[in-house]
Amino acid sequence: MKKTNSLPAITEKEFMDEVVETAQLGGWLVYHTYDSRRSQAGFPDLVMVRHGRVIFAELKSEKGRIRPEQQLWLDELMKSDAVETFLWRPSDSETMRKTLLGQRLLAQ
Repeated sequence: MKKTNSLPAITEKEFMDEVVETAQLGGWLVYHTYDSRRSQAGFPDLVMVRHGRVIFAELKSEKGRIRPEQQLWLDELMKSDAVETFLWRPSDSETMRKTLLGQRLLAQ
């Protein structure tokens, strides 16, 4: 018998809400372009800033695929010493929380 995961898959929108809420809890300023139709193709989903630290994050569902223009943005941003870049999926929630909350992360 095939074992199935009893947890429903989280959508990219639900994960976005979780990341934004976590970032705000950690004191980050968060920017997200809600209607990207007139924006540069591939620009990361979130830009977060706190205490001189800048994070660009692309968010995907577990099965979501990164488009070439999204990968290009992440690759170019990774070349900068001034910013951090992440590609996070719901399975990266623990890492995302540690990144955004740092020492504020409490045992759950």
